[in-house]
Amino acid sequence: MSYELLQNLWFLLIAVLWIGYFCLEGFDMGVGMLIGLIGKAKNGDPEDTERRKRLMLTTIGPHWDGNEVWLLTAGGATFAAFPHWYATLFAGFYLPLLLILVALILRAMGLEYRGKGDSDAWRRNWDIAIMVGSFLPALLWGVAFANIVNGVPLTGSAPALEYAGTPVLSLLNPLGLIGGLTTLFLFLTHGALFVALKTDGEIRHDARAFALKSGLITAVLAVVFLGWTNLNTGNALSWALTVGAAGCLLGALAAVKARRDGWAFTGTFVCTALAVASLFVALFPDVMPNSIAGGPSLTIANASSSQYTLQIMTGAALVFVPIVLGYQIWTYWVFRRRLTTRHIPAAAHY
Repeated sequence: MSYELLQNLWFLLIAVLWIGYFCLEGFDMGVGMLIGLIGKAKNGDPEDTERRKRLMLTTIGPHWDGNEVWLLTAGGATFAAFPHWYATLFAGFYLPLLLILVALILRAMGLEYRGKGDSDAWRRNWDIAIMVGSFLPALLWGVAFANIVNGVPLTGSAPALEYAGTPVLSLLNPLGLIGGLTTLFLFLTHGALFVALKTDGEIRHDARAFALKSGLITAVLAVVFLGWTNLNTGNALSWALTVGAAGCLLGALAAVKARRDGWAFTGTFVCTALAVASLFVALFPDVMPNSIAGGPSLTIANASSSQYTLQIMTGAALVFVPIVLGYQIWTYWVFRRRLTTRHIPAAAHY
């Protein structure tokens, strides 16, 4: 396999890893954010509220840590296949990525320790950790990707380019904020549909009602964000993927109205996949465009590792990716059953 083909292959594989991460982690971040909304019982009974929250967390319990493997793999693959991209990315986005990392650790602690204490204050504090730990990544990933695809100011000579902007303040531009709100509401909708798919009873109906409202907001934000991005850097294929993503989101909302939870969740799943794919297609062949007119950009060609490294990585991927995929599909099959609050034991037995 030629060097150029290997470079393009690994750009494609990294895009697939990010697509897998956002499709899978997107719904469990959405569920984490929603435990303070859908998890709250309408009758105000604290015991009912506690059962609803634990039911929602039980739906993602077997999956959330496996979903994060996609993020670790995407980060590791980027470091190994495109070290200059990885270095520039972390230099320029250091604070947002640090906040995401801290938030993910906080959320993991909440999911692990919430059931270890027996007081309302203990569970309430970990609920806040789970919600904040889900909210920040859902928002900041959109901000980061909006800036990456649309370009950031870079100085120096390729491939040793450095981010020249002011961290955080320059990233929180209008397009970056719209990108963040788009991923935030998309994951809220995705998470609500996962709750509707995995539960039964009153909470299932509440999740559908929430998904319908948040889905409409997502549609408006996504049209603005993806349309703006494609006008800046898009091409025919990225436009086609964007239109496909919009169609899937509208189809998901129609399925919610028809009470077809499986189709609705599939709709937001495919919508997420196509939207992320459109961003990577709009990015190609750059990996970090330079927003300074005439300045050099990081590209697939000048940011990649050696041909030998990419060959070794390709061999490892051929062996381990099918194993990881097989295990994850198996876990979703084993835990496919719908749950209700009747399946949730008393807090003392959690």
